[in-house]
Amino acid sequence: EFEQMEMEYFVEPGTQKEALDFWKDKRLRWYQRYANDPSKFRLRQHEPDELAHYADDCYDIEYEYPWGWGELEGIASRTDYDLKKHSESSGVRLTYFDQEKDNPETGKKGVHYTPYVVEPAAGATRTTLMYLLDAFCYDSPRPDAKGNAKTRRVLKLHPRLAPYKVAVLPLVKRDGMPELAREIVQQFFSSGINAKYDEQHQVGKRYARHDEVGTPYCLTVDGQSLEDGTVTIRDRDTTEQERIKIDEALQVVAGRLAES
Repeated sequence: EFEQMEMEYFVEPGTQKEALDFWKDKRLRWYQRYANDPSKFRLRQHEPDELAHYADDCYDIEYEYPWGWGELEGIASRTDYDLKKHSESSGVRLTYFDQEKDNPETGKKGVHYTPYVVEPAAGATRTTLMYLLDAFCYDSPRPDAKGNAKTRRVLKLHPRLAPYKVAVLPLVKRDGMPELAREIVQQFFSSGINAKYDEQHQVGKRYARHDEVGTPYCLTVDGQSLEDGTVTIRDRDTTEQERIKIDEALQVVAGRLAES
């Protein structure tokens, strides 16, 4: 794949095991943090015959896809191979001078060494696919507005991963509701929260549409909004609705995003 994310983490020789342990655990927790099912992730240590000739240890973070376990990210302890090769090719000395460390040759403070590298390397596209698979689900059948049992398709993306954090829906396209809804959208934009104005089709279809694209919250502007300055906020995962003040809508959504 072409979309790969890498980080070079430089450490003192002899401390690479602690650094590797730190990054493999931290990266595993990151994936689990935004997933609905953290149990579908695991760490797999490479066997000796799998290691690259320059590596002294390596772990893969794997995910249980519908077709089986597959790699998401590798965290490798690459010793000093990278910097030495760069130094050989460029002619530039790539060493670190530690002023406080004792030099075993002179017995004095100060020693040069070539840092070892611990490298987490993750695939952006496979991570995106993984979170889409993790999020897509069918809810248990529940009655719709007409009393008919209907199965809901939902993309339960973690709110921080959802492209739109909130959708603002005027109940109808008249009586000042669209104008008020656009004002609310602009408040979210001004605060750096991506919002979507949506006025097409019946409100139930709009809810379903935003369930399917992962929008965690919908705000509905209706006739009551024009009378008392409140809107309905709907939660994607539970479908529960409550009235909140328009003046507090930004604060409510931002607070829920921060707590997620």
